[in-house]
Amino acid sequence: MLLLFVTISNAAYMLIPMDEAQLNHLKAYGLIYWTIEQQVEVYWLLNYRGGSFMMKHHEAIEKECMIRNVSYNVIADARSTAILSEIADPGVNMDAILLHKAPKIAVYSPKNKQPWDDAVTLALTYAEIPYDVIYDEEVIDGVLPLYDWLHLHHEDFTGQYGKFWRAYKDVAWYQENQREAEETARRLGFNKVSQCKLAVVKKMRDFVLGGGYLFAMCSAPDSFDVALAAEGVDICDVMFDGDPIEPGAQEKLNYDNCLAFTNFTLSTNPYEYEISSIDMTEKRSVPKPVDLFTLFEFSAKWDPVPTMLCQNHEMIIKGFMGQTTSFNKDNIKPEVLIMGETKLANEARYIHGDYGKGTWTYLSGHDPEDYQHRVGDPPTDLNLHPNSAGYRLILNNVLFPAAKKQKQKT
Repeated sequence: MLLLFVTISNAAYMLIPMDEAQLNHLKAYGLIYWTIEQQVEVYWLLNYRGGSFMMKHHEAIEKECMIRNVSYNVIADARSTAILSEIADPGVNMDAILLHKAPKIAVYSPKNKQPWDDAVTLALTYAEIPYDVIYDEEVIDGVLPLYDWLHLHHEDFTGQYGKFWRAYKDVAWYQENQREAEETARRLGFNKVSQCKLAVVKKMRDFVLGGGYLFAMCSAPDSFDVALAAEGVDICDVMFDGDPIEPGAQEKLNYDNCLAFTNFTLSTNPYEYEISSIDMTEKRSVPKPVDLFTLFEFSAKWDPVPTMLCQNHEMIIKGFMGQTTSFNKDNIKPEVLIMGETKLANEARYIHGDYGKGTWTYLSGHDPEDYQHRVGDPPTDLNLHPNSAGYRLILNNVLFPAAKKQKQKT
């Protein structure tokens, strides 16, 4: 293998197309991650044929493409130079970003089995991108600085167990989750699960502050910010933590603590499957046939970060529901960048922002290829969706930390 990588053909490059010519978009991301692991630099060609990739030709990479059923073209050195020249033209909205370091990935997920799956772990597994699973113990122990990228999915950081109490309080998996969470909190020195989750969230916020990349989906984005806003305030009712909600809890929220959201209203009804007004699930009236969201187009040369995060062969993405289906625009901070929105409603689907030296990205919904994924439904088989535009958004975020840091343009 080492000899294959030492023997480089200076007269040839490989182009991994990411437009409609690609047989397996999702496996292509895994191929690129693997290539970077082999210390081969890769050009991410932003806005060129759906966000294609290009690297020097190596026999081992070509074999890996064939194994993974990833489409590729071997092109002459002169052709690769012509592509880079075309992209560099100031009159076109394209850019070439070097990917040079495979990010170390952590997925925040409970150790006991959940009655739902996680779209990101499905994508990582299918694309063959390695990751570690961590949870409260590891976060409190301080492992986050060992990673570049952290994913959160379907977690309720407020200590209310996803507001599943009404429907599932008598079901074994719900009772087991509550018991495990309470035992973990006590073991880590906290009196309540909400206090433990707040400590975890603050560690994650510090991870971003120090330069980490945070990606969250479904109920994690809004519960993350609600937990931060409620620091020092008891917003959990008696069935969640043994005592009632603190009087005047709503007025005591501190929105300055939040990464993305502001001026939201708590849902204090334990019978309501909702955390706050951030989520639009119950307020939206978008029929499934027209439930789509549109990605924004950004300037590749001046705004490379959102451009990378929006690379796709389709700019209109099929909508998909979740506990948090979409974000209420009235509750999004003005400095937050909206990268995808449903034009038929006052909602955002894909948002991004900076915090300290790092960044965070929130994608609403549960599973891009299962419109209404319910508790207990089987996981999506990505062999049936190798060209999923929705799953591409997840994998854009996985590769994003591999990019060489760009100088701030003024």
